[in-house]
Amino acid sequence: MAVIVASLATSLTAAVVRSSFSSSPSLFLTKLKSAPCLRFTFSVSPFDSYRRRGVKLMAHSARATLGLTQPANIDVPKIAFSAKEIDVAEWKGDILAVGVTEKDMAKDDSKKFENSLLKKLDAKLGGQLSEASSEEDFTGKPGQSLVLRLPGLGSKRIGLIGLGQSATNTYNFRNFGEAIAAAAKTAQASDVGIVLASTGSISNESKLNTASAIVSGTVLGTYEDNRYKSDSKKPVLKSVDILGLGTGSDLVKKLKYAEDVSSAVIFGKELVNSPANVLTPAVLAEEASKIASTYSDVLSATILSAEQCIELKMGSYLGVAAASANPPHFIHLCYKPPSGPVKAKLALVGKGLTFDSGGYNIKTGPGCSIEFMKFDMGGSAAVLGAAKAIGQVKPSGVEVHFIVAACENMISGTGMRPGDIVTASNGKTIEVNNTDAEGRLTLADALVYACNQGVEKIIDLATLTGACVVALGPSIAGVFTPSDELANEVFTAAEASGEKLWRMPLEESYWESMKSGVADMVNTGARQGGAITAALFLKQFVDEKVQWMHIDMAGPVSSEKKRTATGFGILTLVEWVQQHSS
Repeated sequence: MAVIVASLATSLTAAVVRSSFSSSPSLFLTKLKSAPCLRFTFSVSPFDSYRRRGVKLMAHSARATLGLTQPANIDVPKIAFSAKEIDVAEWKGDILAVGVTEKDMAKDDSKKFENSLLKKLDAKLGGQLSEASSEEDFTGKPGQSLVLRLPGLGSKRIGLIGLGQSATNTYNFRNFGEAIAAAAKTAQASDVGIVLASTGSISNESKLNTASAIVSGTVLGTYEDNRYKSDSKKPVLKSVDILGLGTGSDLVKKLKYAEDVSSAVIFGKELVNSPANVLTPAVLAEEASKIASTYSDVLSATILSAEQCIELKMGSYLGVAAASANPPHFIHLCYKPPSGPVKAKLALVGKGLTFDSGGYNIKTGPGCSIEFMKFDMGGSAAVLGAAKAIGQVKPSGVEVHFIVAACENMISGTGMRPGDIVTASNGKTIEVNNTDAEGRLTLADALVYACNQGVEKIIDLATLTGACVVALGPSIAGVFTPSDELANEVFTAAEASGEKLWRMPLEESYWESMKSGVADMVNTGARQGGAITAALFLKQFVDEKVQWMHIDMAGPVSSEKKRTATGFGILTLVEWVQQHSS
């Protein structure tokens, strides 16, 4: 052991001497400016160390081996969806699920339903439906469900699913679909029919969107990520009939769209749920390449190595990656439509920290959530999930760049230290006053790269700050943008997708706390307004001619109740790209 330590010390000393007189760029790409007696490289490149050591552990392998854990191959549930116009009382299957509002549950003086559909079904059931709903105190509130096995209908069971006071948006109907999936799982039902108690006031366009949201909710509610469980039950739900919302080719296309995007959300969930000993930066890059290969008619992949990132002077990104035995991988997928001219060029940039220890500012103490830091690549999962959906949907007239600077933020002798100065690829220098504010450092170079692709609009997504969770809670993402036009586009997309966003201020006066005495900026400012100063930091790396939005999704990336990822952001991103399709 003593011989090994002495040898290692000698090697490290020699490496420092060699690096000190090297003319090649350092890891952080930061050099002292010319001075009479100062002409040496400021920092040591651990990538030379990678080469000397042969990159131990998993550096040359895409697949991790730590813990001997690999995900089981579990197929995403295949559910056959169809739209029908038939007498719901005659529909045959395991469960007829009826979506009811609190208004639909109103009863007359004889305690019979006033709603025409419920009245008809209750008559077929000899009044038992109204009687049971009263006994169970079912009033149609959101989250309520009542499933009964009663003779008299074509279906084996009838279920009442609460929609709340009214059901008018995608969020409500997607939750309705998830509640149906839960009821089907409890009843071990394979065939389900879905109908709304009131559809008279719904326009034809709204019927399409309603059916799509129900399908999406049902798919996502049925899916369980059991890849890392030694034993799991397969879902039994096989077919779903949407009743009373119309038929025809437009509805069929809408249902297919919902299935495609839902499969992309499931893919995003699986990425975020995968532990860091399985999902390394190399594996994330491999998954991105698979997407491009699957949809090679419209998608291409470029994966940059650490050496190539050095050539592009990505010192901010590489500084974060410096301590890890797993090298960084810079991911760039490009979507081009199969035919026709391109009228809009867009970029989606996702934070890709497959694990964040905090670096030398290591995460410690209650509430630090270090055990959840596999979720720190939630932004990249949203971006790659959107790429998968776009590859399936193939919108015309729009070119989209999907960009992820993937790496780990770890601790070692080659790691970035508090007080170090790194240089981003646009030449701006950053004094690192906190190594746990690493996501913005990786995004800095990713945003510069995105601007260099000639795009007109950029959205970046990141699990960036705990401050945003404090401000908006666990289910709402914070939005920062100087562009009202882009804000309107994204909020329209979010409303259609059913995801919750809230626009936050970009208060320029807060930038004062981000100034450094020795560099262009520091990477963290005052404790107050931490989400705002993080967004202001990112703004320094975006071309002024490009419309840009930052989405801080630290809250909604996962569900504390379900202890799993949500796939947040994918639905909104796909809707936004669709808006720009000709």
